[in-house]
Amino acid sequence: MPSYDEALSLFHEWTLSDSLRRHAYAVEAAMAFYARHFGEDEQLWRMTGLLHDMDYERHQSLEEHPHVGVGVLREAGYPEEVLEAIMGHAPHTGTARETLLAKTLFAVDELAGFVTAVAYVRPTGLDGMNPKSVTKKLKDKAFAAAVSRDDIREGAEALGIELNQHIANVISGMQADATRIGFPPSE
Repeated sequence: MPSYDEALSLFHEWTLSDSLRRHAYAVEAAMAFYARHFGEDEQLWRMTGLLHDMDYERHQSLEEHPHVGVGVLREAGYPEEVLEAIMGHAPHTGTARETLLAKTLFAVDELAGFVTAVAYVRPTGLDGMNPKSVTKKLKDKAFAAAVSRDDIREGAEALGIELNQHIANVISGMQADATRIGFPPSE
């Protein structure tokens, strides 16, 4: 299996925009939190989060994303568990999310994007953020309207974690990597 440094190099080769890179770093940070929480392989979970949208800049259509990226990752020797999780994060593929890795990637993807959007409108970014800040914005359908609230709820349910706790977990993971995601470090 490729190393984390190889995964990061591949990710940077395929993903040039700062916004998509920050999204991947946010998902990676949330995946790292959950890997520790569940006692799983943190390196593997980090790489899954990092690479889940690696092909999106070049292949945004439903026919291509994430199929193209998964093909590249398969050729590079990534395990099937990673490939299945990446396929499963995109509901349009119809790939069942059977592993904890796949369920977690789906559960954190939309939420990490939403938490990032909330952080952008807060004067302190991620610092001091709590689930209440996020749930208030979730109720505002006009805020980050492209984010699927149903996917966020479905993801938490699939993990068997109450939504507010899931939000707190994702925030905590992202706060640990705040600088990399583009925010000042949490104090």
